Amino acid sequence: MDARLADELLDACLCRPQAPLAGDPARSFGLEKAEAKARLEQLKPWLREQQTRLWANRRHALLLVLQGPDCSGKDGVIRRVLGACNPLGLAVHSFQAPNAVERGRHFLERYRQQLPVPGTIGIFNRSQYEALISDPLDGLCAEDELPARLAEVRAFEQGLATQGIRVLKCYLQIDKNEQFRRLAQRLEQPHKRWKLKASDLQAHRQFDERQRRWSALLAASHDAAAPWYVIPAHKRWLRDLLVASLLARELEQLQLQWPDRPAPFTLAQLQAATTHKDAPS
Repeated sequence: MDARLADELLDACLCRPQAPLAGDPARSFGLEKAEAKARLEQLKPWLREQQTRLWANRRHALLLVLQGPDCSGKDGVIRRVLGACNPLGLAVHSFQAPNAVERGRHFLERYRQQLPVPGTIGIFNRSQYEALISDPLDGLCAEDELPARLAEVRAFEQGLATQGIRVLKCYLQIDKNEQFRRLAQRLEQPHKRWKLKASDLQAHRQFDERQRRWSALLAASHDAAAPWYVIPAHKRWLRDLLVASLLARELEQLQLQWPDRPAPFTLAQLQAATTHKDAPS
């Protein structure tokens, strides 16, 4: 697909376990805004057709995991990239802090319940990885539980392949100054202010600690079978094109064709049905 970004550029976003968040979140890879936006628009019809082929075959599913600090653009990616797809073939789930009922269950249960079925693209806006970052900071689990939780998350992820679910994991990277700028913008603009929660202020205070934890977690949960991509997210137009291109590459690898199935009826039967008259009552 000519509109998507080249493999070399996409692979430049692969997590580097020795320093996962060392890259500049404002880098642009030499791309310009106008070009990136034009390429995304060219890519959308192709993504829509591939999604339809995925649904027509109903053999595979794709799970897009979006993580990143508050204001990194997870909602924006869903709106501007996945907005190209038919909503009937999408399953979008936004995971906030677990409620009282969810806290009484195994921490992975709510994620298991929302996995995409064959033929669909699932999107996790925040994911099972929050159980290793937000839960201990929110007092929902002890620090000494984290190694066992990590092992369970890895096993959960490895089991998805046996269910025909491909996983694409993207961490949207912004720095603390950019988060401050975007939070301040939300305070000033009524059409964005509704997004704010009291917990956003606490998370901003904890930004450096959260980044330290995320860096360690990305390194521990990145491998060739389930890699993390660290997406520079200061430039929204670049962020969107990178995620769209990664999604396109995943769909390319499925080599989706229109299913070759016999029709359930013939043209002659259709014509006969057209001329058929119901018997009088």
